[in-house]
Amino acid sequence: MTLIADPANAGGDRTPAPSAAPAAGMPRPRGRDRFLDALRLFVMVLVVVQHWWLPVLTVQSEGDLAATSVLSTPGGFALTWVSQVMPLIFFVGGAANLISWRSARGRGESAPVWWAKRLRRLAWPVVPLAVVWILASHLAVLGGAPQQPVLVGAGAAGMVLWFLAVYVLVVVATPVLVAAQERFGWWVPAALLLGAVVVDLSRFGFGVEAFGFLNVAFVWLAVHQLGFRYATASIRRPHAVWMTGVGAVTAVVLVYVGPYSLNMTGVFAAETSNVAPPTLVLAALGAVQVGVAMLLRDRISAWSDRTGPARMLDRVSPQLMTVYLWHMLPISVVAGAVVYGLGIDTPEPMTGLWLLWGVLGVAVLLPLLLPLAHWAVRFEEPPKVLRGDPGLVRVLVAAALIGGGLLALTVAGLGFGLAPVLGLVAVVSGLLLTAAPRSRPVAGSTGAQLLPSFLVRPGGRDGYLG
Repeated sequence: MTLIADPANAGGDRTPAPSAAPAAGMPRPRGRDRFLDALRLFVMVLVVVQHWWLPVLTVQSEGDLAATSVLSTPGGFALTWVSQVMPLIFFVGGAANLISWRSARGRGESAPVWWAKRLRRLAWPVVPLAVVWILASHLAVLGGAPQQPVLVGAGAAGMVLWFLAVYVLVVVATPVLVAAQERFGWWVPAALLLGAVVVDLSRFGFGVEAFGFLNVAFVWLAVHQLGFRYATASIRRPHAVWMTGVGAVTAVVLVYVGPYSLNMTGVFAAETSNVAPPTLVLAALGAVQVGVAMLLRDRISAWSDRTGPARMLDRVSPQLMTVYLWHMLPISVVAGAVVYGLGIDTPEPMTGLWLLWGVLGVAVLLPLLLPLAHWAVRFEEPPKVLRGDPGLVRVLVAAALIGGGLLALTVAGLGFGLAPVLGLVAVVSGLLLTAAPRSRPVAGSTGAQLLPSFLVRPGGRDGYLG
């Protein structure tokens, strides 16, 4: 997967098609599964467009840049039921992670080696991005630029890193959940969804908001597990119909009778949503998205396998991670120049002028974003010094540092101050720990002995079985 392709496979590794027999009514992918590539591209387009179109930027009399959201306007919540597409990325990630882990087991790789490789591919592209933003923000503020507008742009740039912070958890959990999938099948996503139900009942029943953050694991891992089911050709048409129908009914009923927000995402000053922390409503929406995608798979695959679309997907898919990470730079530059520099505020949302604003903005952004992505894609390949087997303890500490650092960058932004610098230091420190130590322990005394056998050597059932 590439992140929006798979962040842990951002360098353009091809996602193989599931090798099991296709489910009834579902076509067999030929070679590369461009159905997944098409989903990635769809998500990326929506992410870039909404990050330009949804913020409402105005310059106030004291010179501050006010950033509110279209989602806060009456009826704006309806947009979020379409623009919240991150469940599709966790679904695609599940398919790619299962395939990658089973391939590693087939080569005799242990879990620490696989974790290290995935963490490097996940975290390394963030380093140059953070360095550019943090340096630019400090130079701008020290050079006399107003600090508040700079922090608004830097905060928006850090906002996109939340996904990578969660994805560290997903990567670490993959070997265990693959083993669970091989033994229990559909019971695994069902158990994860039940966990989400318990968390929401505890959160809203006892009024302890912190309970909700347990659903960072339950909700996203449940959707990720559906990707496992896809990779094992276990999602058949009846499953897709049930996910779509039951998910839609559940989401609608919950938001109207339960204590849930109508918003499925939040940009800048939008009110609380179903994302931070995730809720059962978001899990239901994820089921709908996966179900609809599977029901449309025939048509999506037929389009994506045509010569023109196939060439386009093969070309852009390896760069989607870079686009995701770097797209806020041209957005911030264009928005700053137009709104703060020229004094042209975002038009009134949901008007014809606002629609024109969005179209013209995207037209300006594309010729800026594409060359930037073409240049920055070189940073997706981790340096050769980051290689080898770090061992169990080092790789788990590395995961904690990388995840914590990415979370700090998400919360603090990529701007001015100590917090972004500390977040970057944590990410870099974690990356360094993924490299093999200079002196390895004597054979037979490594931390790998602490791992179950299926995490150390090839084990379990072979192939992509349901």
